[in-house]
Amino acid sequence: MNLPGYPFTPQRFEVRPGLSMSYLDEGPRDGEVVLMLHGNPSWSYYWRNLVSGLTDPASAKRYRCIVPDHIGMGFSDKPDDRAYDYTLQSRVDDVAALLKHLGIDGPLTLAVHDWGGMIGFGWALTHAAQVRRLVITNTAAFPLPNAKKMPWQLSLGRDSKFGAFIIRAFNAFSSGASYQGVESKMPADVRRAYVSPYDSWAHRISTLRFMQDIPLHPGDRAWAMVEAAGQRLPQFADRPAFIGWGLKDFVFDRHFLAGFQKALPNAQVTAFDDAGHYVLEDKQAELVPAIRRFLDANPLQAA
Repeated sequence: MNLPGYPFTPQRFEVRPGLSMSYLDEGPRDGEVVLMLHGNPSWSYYWRNLVSGLTDPASAKRYRCIVPDHIGMGFSDKPDDRAYDYTLQSRVDDVAALLKHLGIDGPLTLAVHDWGGMIGFGWALTHAAQVRRLVITNTAAFPLPNAKKMPWQLSLGRDSKFGAFIIRAFNAFSSGASYQGVESKMPADVRRAYVSPYDSWAHRISTLRFMQDIPLHPGDRAWAMVEAAGQRLPQFADRPAFIGWGLKDFVFDRHFLAGFQKALPNAQVTAFDDAGHYVLEDKQAELVPAIRRFLDANPLQAA
C-alpha cells in the first residue's frame, strides 16, 4: 500500500477480546503526550503531517503522539455488527482502553477532528483532569446548532436505505469526502491512501455506522453523551486551546466554529476562507508549525 507522508509502523492492541486496534505511538516515551483522534471517513492518516512535525528528530523538543485508528477504520479490525457495537460509547471505551494499555494516565493534549471531537470530549467527561491543552480542527463536541441545517449528504447516509447501499457498495462517503473535503485537490496518491482501507462492502461498515450514529434528537444513542460534552465544554476554557478551521466545510462550518469560540473564548483561532473539512490537507504548511509553536509556548504542567 502506497501511503505518502506516512512512514510510520502501526502497532496493534487487543482492545476487546478478538478485536485489534491499530495505533501509532511515535516520539520519545517521555515526551509530552498528544492524543490525536480522527473522525469519519478518515483514519490516522489525517494526522500524519502533524505527527511528523511534532516528532522531527531535528527539533529541540519532541512530542509523543498517540494516534489510534478507530475500530472499523484504517488498519484496525473491521468486524460486523455481531462482533462490535458501532456506537459513540464504544469509541470512547476503546480510547480509554488504549491509554490504559499504554500506561498513559497523566496530562496530555487532546487533538480532535470530525467525530474525534465527540469521542475525545466524551472520553474527557471522565478524564477532564488529564486534558491540559486542546487542538481542535473542524469537529463538534455538542449537538447540531439550532441555526445549522443537517446537510442532505449526511441525512442520505444516516436515514436512507439507498444512501446506506451506495456507501457500502461504492465507498461513496469516503471517496466523496476525498474530493469535497478539500479546496486544493488532493494528489492522486494521497486520495488513494485516504480511501484505501475501505476497499470492500465489509470494510465500509464503520463509515456507514458512524453516519447512522449522528445524534440529532434526545433518544438517539449518542445524544446524551454529546449533550453532556457540550454542557461541560466551557469548563475547558481555562486551558490553552488552538483552533484550526477550514471555513469551506459544509458540515462543520461557521456555526460549529462559533460554538467552540463561545465555549473557549481564550482559544487561539486560525481560520481559513480557502480550506475545507480536511483542513490539515489544505493548510498543513501553515497549521503544522503553528500548532507546534502553540504547544511549545504552552508546556504541559504536572498535576
